[in-house]
Amino acid sequence: MTITKLKLNLGPQHPSTHGVLRLILELDGEKILSCEPNVGYLHRGMEKMAEQMSYIQYLPTVDRIDYLAGCFYSELLCRIVEQALNVELPDKVRAIRVMLLELNRIASHLLWTGSFLMDLGATSPFFYTFREREMILKYFEKLTGQRMMYNYFVFGGVRKDIDYLEDVQEIINILPEKIDDYEKIITDNPIFLKRTERKGILDKETALNYAITGVNLRASGVNLDFRNGDYLYKGFDFRTIVLDGKDSWARYKARIMEMRESCNIIHQALEYLKTAPTLEQRLINPLNLKLPEGDYSAQIEAPRGLASCFIRSDGGNEPYRLKWRTGSYYSVNLLRKLLVGEYLNDAIAIAGSLDFILPEVDK
Repeated sequence: MTITKLKLNLGPQHPSTHGVLRLILELDGEKILSCEPNVGYLHRGMEKMAEQMSYIQYLPTVDRIDYLAGCFYSELLCRIVEQALNVELPDKVRAIRVMLLELNRIASHLLWTGSFLMDLGATSPFFYTFREREMILKYFEKLTGQRMMYNYFVFGGVRKDIDYLEDVQEIINILPEKIDDYEKIITDNPIFLKRTERKGILDKETALNYAITGVNLRASGVNLDFRNGDYLYKGFDFRTIVLDGKDSWARYKARIMEMRESCNIIHQALEYLKTAPTLEQRLINPLNLKLPEGDYSAQIEAPRGLASCFIRSDGGNEPYRLKWRTGSYYSVNLLRKLLVGEYLNDAIAIAGSLDFILPEVDK
């Protein structure tokens, strides 16, 4: 039997490849024989430009590394500076940051849920999830003045005391019921099951070999959540969501369960903040901020996996070198393995289940 091979460019176009991602597929009919991800269409230079900017100049830009979860990258840069200068955060600052991080995580997962269902041809869930996400974005806008790029975390604390807590209470009162509604529509839907069960199987060994972290790793049965042991989450009670399905459905279900757990964390932070005293913090003066000469790193559990930052300082006002480690970069590389043997009509669905975003990839 003669096999006719075909090279197909899938992308780069947005949003059908979740950003400007080009996948060079080799096909035998509808079956994928190989996949070569090709990135580099954004050309942003986020790491290199840090060498020419002071720490306070660079801080407002880092929200854009993952514009759906900007709080996490602001937290990372602040965390490195605070650790390097031995600055200890007050409990209220920790509670504020945790609450906003988890709200940001939910907003990110809501957008993913809607866009993932859109990948599969279902339009209604997209509108439902964006409806709830809008509540969170409106709260961030009231608090910070921005819907997506917040620049609210600063070295040593936050820009101002927390406010509008009644809005957060309303959000976590409504969300669990809305997540129930999503599950009624999606989770056991026979078409959804047909498109996701046993599709894009990611076993533990492959996940670990490809340095996968976050939800994608935990949906493959590996119990690893970097919030456990994170000093920011000290005192918060939450469980790690671990599933053993290994497929696209498991990755969906894990994110649904994580949104519920994030609501639980937000509730704990909110109850503390309702009775917390007025914020007292000692912010680091950014105008003459210099890190002692040496190497520094920090990490955090972001919505798309482990995010970490490495800085080498020569004692000057700006980093000598800076590198970001993002979950999406490793998830895109995983497509080389995950799409082989699958069919073309499942390629976008499998890729979408990994929840990568291209600004995190082409830094």
